[in-house]
Amino acid sequence: MKKKRKKKSIKKIKEKLKKKENLKIIGNQKNFKIKEEKVSIEKIKKQPSEKRQYNIKDYIVYPKHGVGKIVAISKATMGGIEINFYKVFIEKDKLTLSIPINQQTHLRPVASINQINKSISILKSKPKIKRTMWSRRAQEYDQKINSGKIYELAEVVRDLNKNTHIEAEQSYSERQLFEKAYERLKAEFEIVLSSMSKENVQKKMDKALKRDISYENA
Repeated sequence: MKKKRKKKSIKKIKEKLKKKENLKIIGNQKNFKIKEEKVSIEKIKKQPSEKRQYNIKDYIVYPKHGVGKIVAISKATMGGIEINFYKVFIEKDKLTLSIPINQQTHLRPVASINQINKSISILKSKPKIKRTMWSRRAQEYDQKINSGKIYELAEVVRDLNKNTHIEAEQSYSERQLFEKAYERLKAEFEIVLSSMSKENVQKKMDKALKRDISYENA
């Protein structure tokens, strides 16, 4: 009788151990599945496609650099995503920029002849200079220059114009800002008024600003 009881108790112990082992295996399988779910990688989304607004040889204005020409449209793969770019050459800076097509809203076409005429009217108008510290005004002028808006650019040229080419009439920082705005505006004028020579375009601007151009005949 004692032997039978021992055998039964041993069987019960073995059965309990098996159940525990089975529960561990099931638990490990569940954990493994959870880990697998966490490790699963999402598929990379493709870059949103956007219809091209510009073509090769088009002139555009990029706010931080001014007038540029689209010289190519190329593709590049970055992080497994294919991206389309405009290659824009900035003549003044001898610089080529790569601008993603899905960021083309930062660009604008060069001005129309009507916008050029309105810009000339702004150059002819009376300067509007705020009575604030120069550092604050300089910051505002710089923001206008980099806005990419031709009318704001014309306003900076008008407000910083001293009606003379003599450098002593302006501080260094004023001169720097004036030249930056003047050259950017002139570059756009030259593209739109392509039937005129660059020299005549500058004369047209200087006449509107009532600048002393006698230096040219000296």
